[in-house]
Amino acid sequence: MAVHVCSLIRSKTQSIPADGKYHVLRFPFGDAESYDEEGMHQAQQPDGHEVVDWDSDARSGLIWPSADGWGALSAMIQWADGAYTELRDQFVRDPLSLAGGTDSTATDHRPRSVGMQCFTKHHEIFVHPGTPLGLLVSHNGASARQIVHAQFKLAIHS
Repeated sequence: MAVHVCSLIRSKTQSIPADGKYHVLRFPFGDAESYDEEGMHQAQQPDGHEVVDWDSDARSGLIWPSADGWGALSAMIQWADGAYTELRDQFVRDPLSLAGGTDSTATDHRPRSVGMQCFTKHHEIFVHPGTPLGLLVSHNGASARQIVHAQFKLAIHS
């Protein structure tokens, strides 16, 4: 059995609006990535779109599975302290509706704790080439809040 791995890291802050909607966490390409030997997170995407600015294009948050298989999804999300009472996160198949429609899974709503908010999550699903995956977040604050660090990982057992 082969294992195909993509591991993304974001160390630059990302502002998440206070609009009640989920937003795709965006990740850099190339040398700033942790690991992408299978080419699942490239600026030139499988559907022909090229991401020019990873920090402003939601497509930079997509992992395009390189094989059919059982996908182990992992994430780490660190929020700056702020005025909110709930933080939300979810894994989503096709979060931008590029391949037939959005399908969310492993949605968590988390109460605020003291100080910085640091979470990890893991979920497993079947994945397929042509159906990208994303990590989405939201909060219920009255103004934008910051993600200060995030990781998004996929290991496909094919």
